[in-house]
Amino acid sequence: MKMEAEKAFSRLLQIMDDLREKCPWDRKQTLQSLRQQTIEELYELTDAITDEDYKSIREELGDLMLHIVFYSKIGSEKNQFTITDVIHGVCDKLVARHPHIYGDVKAESEEEVKKNWEKLKLKEGKESVLSGVPVSLPSLVKAMRLQEKAKQVGFEWENKEQVWEKVEEETQEFLTEVQQGDKDKMEAEFGDLLFALVNYSRFLRIDAENALERTNKKFIRRFRSIEQMAAAEGKRLAEMSLTEMDALWNKVKEGE
Repeated sequence: MKMEAEKAFSRLLQIMDDLREKCPWDRKQTLQSLRQQTIEELYELTDAITDEDYKSIREELGDLMLHIVFYSKIGSEKNQFTITDVIHGVCDKLVARHPHIYGDVKAESEEEVKKNWEKLKLKEGKESVLSGVPVSLPSLVKAMRLQEKAKQVGFEWENKEQVWEKVEEETQEFLTEVQQGDKDKMEAEFGDLLFALVNYSRFLRIDAENALERTNKKFIRRFRSIEQMAAAEGKRLAEMSLTEMDALWNKVKEGE
């Protein structure tokens, strides 16, 4: 199995060399030109993961691996790094950050492992426990990552009941600002409410980003269904009343 993997990876490296040398499009690519495509590939992978579509997951992982090899090829051309440097770099990092496996540190639980990981990152020169959270992360993902990192130094609620109390507190603060009508304050309090809800989802071990994406997909599926049902009746949604559309919506829900 390991030899087959090495053979397959060597094949990919050879193809990358061929494309970079012989294909006009591949020769033209730069780190900057690939960036947006990489983001798109990553989102396609996350879509496949949400749907638990293993065929698509396999395909999207391949596309993402191609991008990693492509970036490494460009890095080697500029005498900055090679794919070997990339692989050894992550291997060295994994060994260094798992002293409970490769050293004499004790870590009996998942939480102890996470705490050790954050302590080691600070020793490596990270300025803050929150370092390493990308600025461009989607906001729900970023909220969860910030909360998880803060937890590693003990900045954490004791139980989910306390977190829900915070959700209720933030809800009241938000509704107060809604009554006042100050849009800027409303937005600020709504952000606080979302942050508290993400925190509650984390205590329940629910992925807030994935949960919302599932709801997005469900809404798309149901809305397209009522469009089709309306068309079958010779109608357009824009010409229907809300009551009529809601009746179709309920039919779709019942059919599920």
